[in-house]
Amino acid sequence: FTEMMSLDIADSSQVYAAFLVYLDLLEGRNWHEVKHIGVAELQLVCLHARAREQEGLQVMVPVPAHILMSHERLREILQKASLPAEDPNTPLSVTLAIVETDSSIVYYKMTDGFVMPDCPEDTEDGDNKQWRKKRKKLFK
Repeated sequence: FTEMMSLDIADSSQVYAAFLVYLDLLEGRNWHEVKHIGVAELQLVCLHARAREQEGLQVMVPVPAHILMSHERLREILQKASLPAEDPNTPLSVTLAIVETDSSIVYYKMTDGFVMPDCPEDTEDGDNKQWRKKRKKLFK
């Protein structure tokens, strides 16, 4: 916390929100390599972390819930806080970590444009499982 406070960030509530997200990622979610990065230009503390050891780094942008965000501000955060993608076709992305006064945190992943979901491995099996679940509910 003292390292985060020493960054050039004027808003102490933003630093406190970053610390709460830092603790949640490390202790609550068991993420790896959680590091804080000060982005003085945005007046934000960003966190770089890995959900699993083999996965790539993700950018978390902690924001107190009382802070109002405009579309322009979200665009600026997306452009200046995201990491450059290894694949040039991958859109920029960051995860907003919105921290409420009761210390609850909601995570929203933002990307620059639309991202197509991954295709299921075997669509026939997925459809059959869903159909079986629906059928069970109907006949109870």
